[in-house]
Amino acid sequence: MMDLPPNTNAALQALRPPSVVMALERLGSLHSSRLSFARSLIRQMARQRWHITCERFALNAQGHGQAIYRIQTPNNRYHAVIFAQALDDELRSDRVIANAWDITFGLVEGDVEDSLMASLAENLPLQEAGRQHPSLLVISRANKSERNFEQFVDALASGHQPDSKLLLDAGYLYRTTAVYGNGKFGIADYGRLQSNPDFKRPFSAQMTVVYLLRHFAVAQIEHIARCRAPKKAVALHPELQRYMGIGNSTGLGMAPFLINHPQLIDRWITAREQSLALCKLQAPTELNRRQLVALCERARQYFAETKVDDTHQQHLNDVVVTEMDSVLPWLEQVELTDTLWQALCDWAEAALSVESQELLHSLLMELYPSLVDPFEDVMSVQEKQELHPDMPLVQLKQLIETHFDWALAENFDEPQSCYWFWYRSVEKEEPRLGVRGQDPGVEKELALAVAPRVQRCHTAIEAFLTDNPRVLTIEFLMANPRFMDTVRRIQTMAATSYGEIRANLWHQDMKPMHLLRTKLSFLGASRFDPRSDRWVRVTFFQGAPLVDELNREPTDLASFDDWSFPLAPTLRETTATTTIRDTIDTNTSIHTDTSTSTSTDNITCAEEHDESLL
Repeated sequence: MMDLPPNTNAALQALRPPSVVMALERLGSLHSSRLSFARSLIRQMARQRWHITCERFALNAQGHGQAIYRIQTPNNRYHAVIFAQALDDELRSDRVIANAWDITFGLVEGDVEDSLMASLAENLPLQEAGRQHPSLLVISRANKSERNFEQFVDALASGHQPDSKLLLDAGYLYRTTAVYGNGKFGIADYGRLQSNPDFKRPFSAQMTVVYLLRHFAVAQIEHIARCRAPKKAVALHPELQRYMGIGNSTGLGMAPFLINHPQLIDRWITAREQSLALCKLQAPTELNRRQLVALCERARQYFAETKVDDTHQQHLNDVVVTEMDSVLPWLEQVELTDTLWQALCDWAEAALSVESQELLHSLLMELYPSLVDPFEDVMSVQEKQELHPDMPLVQLKQLIETHFDWALAENFDEPQSCYWFWYRSVEKEEPRLGVRGQDPGVEKELALAVAPRVQRCHTAIEAFLTDNPRVLTIEFLMANPRFMDTVRRIQTMAATSYGEIRANLWHQDMKPMHLLRTKLSFLGASRFDPRSDRWVRVTFFQGAPLVDELNREPTDLASFDDWSFPLAPTLRETTATTTIRDTIDTNTSIHTDTSTSTSTDNITCAEEHDESLL
């Protein structure tokens, strides 16, 4: 367990049991919260007065070319380098095995000298196929939203604001298909970030480049619009800029992360559960009640506005809207007592869907930032599973029966309990699910399902103890070395509460989408829109403050951080009359650095710009 603030022993007693929290359906109903990494990053940027400026913006009339954004923190300087290229529609794919994208980009630690820029220009657009530079902390790629990108450009070029309803169907102009860190493909190793005060929190470096991609997307469409109609084009209204996010498309490749990093998952869930327990214990004021009412009203409208293609997810969203209609009068009418929040959560557990329960938990945590935000700094862990060879084998058996009873309860003699198997596709380079007994590849099965491994180990221990009642674990492992990894996991995870997902990942009723949503909620994703039961589109940073708002060094950090569950803006026609040329300095934060070859010509529409800028 992590350290709690003093005098909160009651919070430990109020923690929900793992049997409730780690049920797969509940994990698959989590919403982003103020502990999600996207929210945490924006707060960190504001607190530490990060400053973001554009050092290069060299795009041709079609929006193809290069851009470099400098990120200055109190500790270091970084640069986000972006390459935009022409891409035929038939080559645009969300698959991880694609080899061409509309945008490729990366985050560089330090400065970008000419020689480094030449190397990045040659290799970064190739992604996995390139020889990536070790100064890169993150590499990524993204494709345009075919529904939105051209409609936004056309509207701005014609002198009008785009219809905000376009962002209700897809809340972004660009959609990433992978955001790589942690030493992949030759970039900086994970160890470089562990001692980095800017990016030591999980996924903060990755979230930074995704946030900057949103800023570039706005600058790019305004640039293209200005090139099409220099005298008529208008800038994208700040409210639309803020409402626009960055999409992400992800599939089963995310699922192994949750299984292979159980100590990290335990940290994430423990932080959330301890935060929630502390919030439940607070005696609310009338102001607190009004704040939660306002948050519930906003969340209700957000889900009412959100439209997704997946019928099941749309149904879940509709249920949340209906159930919020009962939450609001409950909050208005119930007497204001010291135990109101606990009573609210108890009532929600009895009366509402799991989706609405977890939404209320996320909203309740918004009321007490001083209690919740300190957990930001305990979300990382050095993953290491220890083996204790001198443990009496009978004690190991007891650990399994106490902490993995959920795994022992599964009957693997039933066909539905062994329905799926997990494997990695050599051709597609992605994790896959196959039907056991029907699909080929079972001999290449990945050992992701923990329950059958633990159950087989328990059966072998029982048999070994029959003839050897006083042996140590090491003696069992010498006779049964195939259980080494399972025993190490059991001994390590028995000391945690929330690291193991309590589900049979082989079961026919197992929904992979629950696994994906678990991780995505902690990253800070919203607008979950499953495209099948195995891949999903989501949106990041929708509603987040803009770069120019960050650069103005906000003093009201509470207001600055209040951007969860954003609502579609309603714009008046009179707000759409400012030309891009009048506002380009503030909207795109363009700055010319005399130490580079970039000139102000890079930010205007020049006829001499060639299609082959890259």
